Amino acid sequence: MMTKKKNNLRIGLVVPHIFMHKDILPNVIFSPGLLALSLCAELQNMGAKVTLYCPAKADTTIQQVNADMSLFENELETRGDTYISLLKKHPLTFISMARQVQSEIIAKVYSDANNDELDIVHIYGNEEETALSFEKLCNKPVVFTHHDPFNFLARYRSIFPKYTHLNWVSMSLAQRSGMPTSTNWVANVYHGLPSRMYVPKLENQSLYVLYMGRIIEAKGLHLAIKAVELYNHTHNKNLVLKVAGKHYSGNKDMYWSKYILPELDKEHVDYVGYVKDHDTKQELLQNALALIIPSVFEEPFGMVIIEALACATPVIGFNSGAIPEIITDGATGSVVQKAYIHGTKKLYEDKTAANLSEALATIHEIDRKQCRIAFEEDYTLERMAKEHLNLYESLQNH
Repeated sequence: MMTKKKNNLRIGLVVPHIFMHKDILPNVIFSPGLLALSLCAELQNMGAKVTLYCPAKADTTIQQVNADMSLFENELETRGDTYISLLKKHPLTFISMARQVQSEIIAKVYSDANNDELDIVHIYGNEEETALSFEKLCNKPVVFTHHDPFNFLARYRSIFPKYTHLNWVSMSLAQRSGMPTSTNWVANVYHGLPSRMYVPKLENQSLYVLYMGRIIEAKGLHLAIKAVELYNHTHNKNLVLKVAGKHYSGNKDMYWSKYILPELDKEHVDYVGYVKDHDTKQELLQNALALIIPSVFEEPFGMVIIEALACATPVIGFNSGAIPEIITDGATGSVVQKAYIHGTKKLYEDKTAANLSEALATIHEIDRKQCRIAFEEDYTLERMAKEHLNLYESLQNH
């Protein structure tokens, strides 16, 4: 347990994304929002004075500054929509209105800093383009944490290289590969969870492995399904892949309907749906033989990995992005090599799934106690908050 540190540092932590709203956050997958709430609380516990800047009221006792959402809400009422239904039906309209709210929040936090109400501003979360452009107008230190791969979307690729001189925090060393080499990295801070949030289960004789996350092509669920099927056939086993995740409508639904839905009637696949409540998530993780992270894109971190470690559950993942940074091959799980068609950058899916299948055969050898130890040493909220506080103080004194 880290000792509480008394200081007078005034921190403005900004989550400009419209999902940072008590009426939206429980119904979407938005890890940056949940991380921000935890970080604010722990920083305040350490003695700092924290103000959370976000579009609408969030479910926290931390002091908040919110945008005026009244006109947005009037538009929803006129249309007979909720936030989520408007996002699904008219995404461009939703995004345009959200941008206006984000701009209002950024203007407010920079104004408060210039009025000497804050010592440091931390833009924590995606949708930060306005904050980047106007950072030069803020007379207090500003630091940025982005939560996707930096080159994942065109809208980010087109702006981030213009601002490499600003103060950037990465969430993994792998995440940095998407930025120019000249980027001013002031820290690398891994995410963390409250130490007591998950209870470890050190003994496990389970007959299932778990996939937990968004069901999109980049996350590679179809490869996990193929790998478990191959493992069962090769070893004459009845291992089940439990799938806990959210699939999407519109264009993203094509992956679900084409590659995943037809697999759900197979004996080795058990779709349990989108899990929202903590107790169900904990039980699924605790009782899994292993968590499978078959991501084929460059994962910038992966919160579910450290949730598994906190439950003392080993993790099997591809050598994608930050996964090899978090998982120690042979100690807390297995890092599996992706295979590519010779002379190309195209994934050789059958061979990649076969490599994943081979890892399943030895995952029971992992000492679950070592998984929990790795979590306690490297991925607690207390450690995460302490490293942020040290960074803020160094920038303030620079």
